[in-house]
Amino acid sequence: MPPRVLPVAMATALTLALSVPAAQAAPVHSPAAAAVDANWPYSVLPGFDPLRASSRPMTLVSAPRKLNVSYTVNGRTRTLQDYLNRTAQGFVVLDGDKIVNEWYAWGFTRHSLFQSWSMAKSFTADAIGIALDEGRIRSLDDTVGRYVPELGNSAYGNVSLRNLLRMSSGIAWNEVPDNVPLHLSASLGAQSTLQMAAAARRGWEPGTRFSYNSLNSAVLALVLQRATGMPFHRYVQKKIWGPAGMAADAYVGNDSNGNGMGYCCFYATVRDYARFGRLMLDRGAVAGRQVVPRAWVAKVTTPTGVSPTYGLHWWIDPGEGFYAAGAFDQKIYVSTRHRVVIVRTTGLNVNEAETLPAMRAIAAEVARTR
Repeated sequence: MPPRVLPVAMATALTLALSVPAAQAAPVHSPAAAAVDANWPYSVLPGFDPLRASSRPMTLVSAPRKLNVSYTVNGRTRTLQDYLNRTAQGFVVLDGDKIVNEWYAWGFTRHSLFQSWSMAKSFTADAIGIALDEGRIRSLDDTVGRYVPELGNSAYGNVSLRNLLRMSSGIAWNEVPDNVPLHLSASLGAQSTLQMAAAARRGWEPGTRFSYNSLNSAVLALVLQRATGMPFHRYVQKKIWGPAGMAADAYVGNDSNGNGMGYCCFYATVRDYARFGRLMLDRGAVAGRQVVPRAWVAKVTTPTGVSPTYGLHWWIDPGEGFYAAGAFDQKIYVSTRHRVVIVRTTGLNVNEAETLPAMRAIAAEVARTR
């Protein structure tokens, strides 16, 4: 699973999540309230690259309706409002282009930028799929060394892009402790992601098992940059953020050495995360534009043989849908069963086991109330 036990104070300070514990927050029922400066501090500090709002934003219409959601976890029945009070900072539910529920904890509005954590991996995967469709990447069976020669003789050198995407790289890695120095070094610019990848060690045969590894995603970002000749954020801007119709500016963390992180650290509004989910629900298309190749959407949301609940940098909820997930339990949940998109951002959710039951119940209630 994505990393979830980094020390909260350290991780928040380093990545400027600027969050408060949701359990201490009160609901804000007026999401239209404007933020003083939603782009601060990302717009003035080094280590953040901008993504600019699309000139053709995807239209979302506010159409709130009452959702009587309840679900049971460990023998205890919960409600939607209880779930939000305990776990959420920002929350949006889409039924088509309609925002049927939107909620923010105290101190947050629809203009606030929320830390993605590892939800960023799903953006990275879709950017790889677009580059593959364009022919900039020849094949998922190409090795890392083909695109990043400096890694040719490293443990990553002969690892295929496919095995990076399905988290089966063979690199010796334990996500929780190993992600701490990765994230510290990248956030502070102490080491580049290229340097950290070059120092990685082989632990087992690639393609033989699932092992979640954020460094794999950082290497994919390096591959993308070399294959396209563009910085990571500029390619995401040109191929996803703009064409998909994201309505607000956002920011992406970098390693202060010219490399996008790939594994982490988009800072965007909840509504724009929902737009990304809607793009994927609609098989990569928006307003008649095919942004992410339709075949790629199907590929990344299908098990690849090493895990029944993981595709290519997208998690799978079998029989229900798929989702992007980040540390501390961030979610972009796409219910293909009910054609609903749900985004829930949080400072920390200590009981992640209830999130998928909650998401399924919300999606079912949206479908019931159509």
